[in-house]
Amino acid sequence: MTGMQEFIPGACAETLQIPAGQAAFPPSRHFSMTSRQQKSFLRDSQGRMALGLIKLTLYLTYHTGTTSTSNAFIMAARFLAFILLVLGCGPHLPAQGGQVSVSRNNDGARLIVNGQPMMVNGMNWDYFPVGTNYEYRLWDQPDSFIRQALKDEMTLLRDMGVNAIRIYTGIQPKWIAHIYEEYGIFTMLNHSFGRYGLTLDGNWVGNTDYNDPRVAAMLLGEVTAMAREYHGTPGLLLYLLGNENNYGLFWEGAETEDIPVEDRASTERAQHLYALLNQAAKAVKEIDPAHPVAICNGDLLFLELIANTCTDVDILGINVYRGISFTDLFDKAKAGTDLPLLLTEFGADAYNALTGQEAEREQALYNVANWKEVYQNAAGMGKAGNSLGGFTFQMSDGWWKYSQTTRLDVHDTHASWQNGGYAFDFLPGSNNMNEEWFGICAKGPVNQQGYYQLLPRKAFHALKIVHQFNPYAPDMPPSSLELHFEPIIAELSQ
Repeated sequence: MTGMQEFIPGACAETLQIPAGQAAFPPSRHFSMTSRQQKSFLRDSQGRMALGLIKLTLYLTYHTGTTSTSNAFIMAARFLAFILLVLGCGPHLPAQGGQVSVSRNNDGARLIVNGQPMMVNGMNWDYFPVGTNYEYRLWDQPDSFIRQALKDEMTLLRDMGVNAIRIYTGIQPKWIAHIYEEYGIFTMLNHSFGRYGLTLDGNWVGNTDYNDPRVAAMLLGEVTAMAREYHGTPGLLLYLLGNENNYGLFWEGAETEDIPVEDRASTERAQHLYALLNQAAKAVKEIDPAHPVAICNGDLLFLELIANTCTDVDILGINVYRGISFTDLFDKAKAGTDLPLLLTEFGADAYNALTGQEAEREQALYNVANWKEVYQNAAGMGKAGNSLGGFTFQMSDGWWKYSQTTRLDVHDTHASWQNGGYAFDFLPGSNNMNEEWFGICAKGPVNQQGYYQLLPRKAFHALKIVHQFNPYAPDMPPSSLELHFEPIIAELSQ
């Protein structure tokens, strides 16, 4: 119900003794009222109207000589109804969804949400109780269960300053609206775009060929159906297509370095991928022009191809795991494309593969350092100016991610890949990235009702302070960012 701020215009507010310009709540950092605020507002305005009606009834009874209080009440009610009608203060239907766009000027790009710039303080979010895996669907549970599960988690997210979550398709529009109206949190809706394979002619195909006309027809049909279903949903922030699909193009393993890039099989596949992504973005925006479309790429691989092909895409989403610093990510992206960046995944796991112990402090330090660079490269902060924000990976641990289908009740400590950017537990030749430990919250056991408790780690508490910084706040010089982050990093570095 994003249109509640227009429920009582200024002129009517004066009639009802409500100061003009204060008939609605001022914009919060989420640029809308929650349902609790809306109920309070309605209760307040209705009370004032009732009080005005009583006062007018007493006035008419005393000054017109009316002997019947009921007649005076009727006269007063008719008079107020007439005034409200003349002033255009009749019932206003709430707006169906908001307007989101990308704005560019000399100092960079900003995401504009309902007329206000919004820095995306996002979180990759899902709901998988211990003992379940990717086959579990929260959205298939009873409504009462979903409401409580959302209350448990969205309250924490809201309190730490998160204003957007990343969720894959499958969530019903009513829950996107619920999350927004109850907790002030937007949703970036993600369609995987064949990233994990698809079914063609009744057969499962693990590697998606984006040059196959059947694949193109299927995916374009799915994303246009998505746009039709979610168009106008309150709380929808933007559409995200794919999930580092470029990493899924290397079917035959590593390609030798002596093959020219333009002749590699993966490059040819990438050309078809990005061409189809662009068609999809254009198709989505024809149905829903009120929301931007982003694509999700693995780091900056194929950046030149993206710049030349994805001309109808609004935002370049990047999954990036470079360690404590993104190094040249923002500058290189700025040099290669006009698209602003939204970091759709980044973060650190909370397990030290060398010591075999939990690594809360290291996880928190890496996340804070990453967010500092996200803000540094926002518009007006003096650097690249192409950062729209990001989505921390992730809210809670995924106990199913290592073996996928077995040992689902075991918090696995096997590292599945190596990354030298995470120096605290990197040993050349050994894996150090633990997929089941990326949560900024640990996950408790499942109770009899099917819920679990989240146990915030140091990263949760650190990011709660981090997200108090707003690069778009008035009179916010770049030096203020250093002052904000210095004590947080100093404490975590001890």
